[in-house]
Amino acid sequence: MRERILVLGATGMLGEPVARQLHEAGFVVRIVVRDVAKAQKMFSESFELVDGDVTDVASLRQAMTGCYGVHISVGGAVDQISAENVATLAPELDVAHITYISGSTVQKENGWFPMTAQKLAAETAVIQSHIPYSIFCPTWPMEQLPRFIIGGQATLVGDRPVPWRWFAAADLGRMVVQAYQREGALNKRLYVHGPEPLSMPEALDQYCRTFHPEISAVNMLPIERARRIAASTGNQMLAYFADLMAYFQQVGEPGDAAEANDLLGAPTTTLADWIAQRKTEQEGEK
Repeated sequence: MRERILVLGATGMLGEPVARQLHEAGFVVRIVVRDVAKAQKMFSESFELVDGDVTDVASLRQAMTGCYGVHISVGGAVDQISAENVATLAPELDVAHITYISGSTVQKENGWFPMTAQKLAAETAVIQSHIPYSIFCPTWPMEQLPRFIIGGQATLVGDRPVPWRWFAAADLGRMVVQAYQREGALNKRLYVHGPEPLSMPEALDQYCRTFHPEISAVNMLPIERARRIAASTGNQMLAYFADLMAYFQQVGEPGDAAEANDLLGAPTTTLADWIAQRKTEQEGEK
């Protein structure tokens, strides 16, 4: 009998590759979605789609029933409550393994930042459930790069170029699958770093040269200037992003990926590889 894994956040940037690669590896993949029509366009009938809400304990209990594992890749405002709900229900429902996507900067000393505090609370809930777990702590995904193209311009908020070891979401998906297949990954916090360090301007410039050759340069908006613009215009999203980038500049990229690489195989996709793959996919869609 094939084991069933419930994936929360399967329609998201990091969740979708996990769901697909679990399916390819032979697991039965169940997905909780609020928009069934959207999920049906993304996934074939061989995936189990459950109409539910990760913040609703009753619907989550129903979705988790009969599942060997639960993968949490929700993010955002409901990240913490999703993890807490799963952790509460998992012992009752005999779940054998929880995997959770945290972040490379999620450490106690960085708990002063609200997003990090929420992630720390989510990790604590998973660990205290006493269900075997694998917590993944990735750095920046390459899939974030298109989001920096706004209004025909490539714009970054920041005061200095910090190198990040960008990873491809497909590599993270493969590592999650491996975690469900290897006992050595149980009860571990595993850092996910890509194969090469690149600052955000360097990475975005590479991306633009292929997909937006009309963009001649990456614009850098200093953090304090971004905050002033946000305050004068009431742009709360810009204010949040300025605080976020200030945080990342301050804490850098902590963590050692050696254990994850040894256990699960290191990410191998370079940014050039990812760009070439994405270009091929886009050409195939035309």
